[in-house]
Amino acid sequence: MEYIFIVNPKSRSGRGGVVWKLVEPELKKRRIEYQVFYTRHVRHAAEITAGITADGREHTLVVVGGDGTVDEVVNGIRDCSKVTLGYIPTGSGNDFTRALHLPSDTRGALDTILDSGRPVPMDVGRLDCGENAWRFAVSAGIGFDAAVCHKAEGSSIKTVLNKLGLGKLTYLVTALKWILSERPEEAELRIEGEYIRRFEHTYFIAAMNHPYEGGGFFFCPKARIDDRLLDVIVVSELPKWKILLLLPTAFFGKHVRFRGISIFRCREIEVKTGKRLPIHTDGEPIAWGDTIRASLEPEQIRVIAPPQE
Repeated sequence: MEYIFIVNPKSRSGRGGVVWKLVEPELKKRRIEYQVFYTRHVRHAAEITAGITADGREHTLVVVGGDGTVDEVVNGIRDCSKVTLGYIPTGSGNDFTRALHLPSDTRGALDTILDSGRPVPMDVGRLDCGENAWRFAVSAGIGFDAAVCHKAEGSSIKTVLNKLGLGKLTYLVTALKWILSERPEEAELRIEGEYIRRFEHTYFIAAMNHPYEGGGFFFCPKARIDDRLLDVIVVSELPKWKILLLLPTAFFGKHVRFRGISIFRCREIEVKTGKRLPIHTDGEPIAWGDTIRASLEPEQIRVIAPPQE
C-alpha cells in the first residue's frame, strides 16, 4: 500500500516542517512506499487532494499539519467513501485528534498509521452559505466562535504563543477580547426544515461533528463522529460577565448546565441572523453572511484511529 503525505511545513510557525524531518527518515528506514506533497499557500492542500483523488481510486492520505490543513484536505476529496485519512498533528488546536483519541506525539501518530491503527468511519459536515459550500470535519459556526477564528488568523498573539508552546491559549485570549468589545445578535434556527426557534442576544451558533472546538473547548460533550447527526450549540441571552465566568467551564463540558446554553441534535439546521456575521469551518475563517445551512455529506470518510482498548 502506498501512503500519500500532504505536509504543511508552515503549520504552527514552522513545526510542520520540523515534524516531517522526523517522519521521512522513519519511512525510509521501514521501506514504506510513499509520496509527499508540500503545501505552498492557502487552499493548496485542497488543490493537491483534488488532483490526487480525481482518478476515482482508493487512496490513503496522511495529513501532517493542523486542523486547518485537515479542513483543506477534506474539502479537496472528490469521493469521501474512497479515502482513508491518517493524521500527524502539528497545529496549536488539534481538536481533530480528541474525539478520535489520536496520539499527539509524532512517533505515536506515525506508529498508529503504519502499524496498530484501524480505520473508523467519520461523518463529514457540509456548510452552505449563499452559492458557496464548504465541508468540515470538526465544526462550523457563525458569530462569536467564527469571529475568534477570523481575528486569531495571522495575529501576532498566535505567533508569540505558538513559539512559547502555548498556542491553545490563542483562542481564549482572542475570545475574551471579542466578548468585551462586541454585542450579541438575534438569530432564528430552522431545524430539519420545520421546527423554528428564535433567540435574542445570541453570541454564537456552532454545528459540531466532534465534541471539541477552538483548541479544547468541550462545547458538545455528546457529539459523536459517526452517528449521522450534528450537535448544535447556541449560546445566547447571557450577560457578558456570565460569559466570562462560563468560558473556562467549557473546557470540561460543565457549561451545559447553565441557562443560556442550548444544544440540539439534528441532521440539518438553518441559521438566520440579524446582520452579517463571520463564519468558519474547522477554525478557518471562510466568509461573512447572515444565513447558513449545516448538514452532512451522504458519504463518510475513514480515519485511522488507535486500536480499541
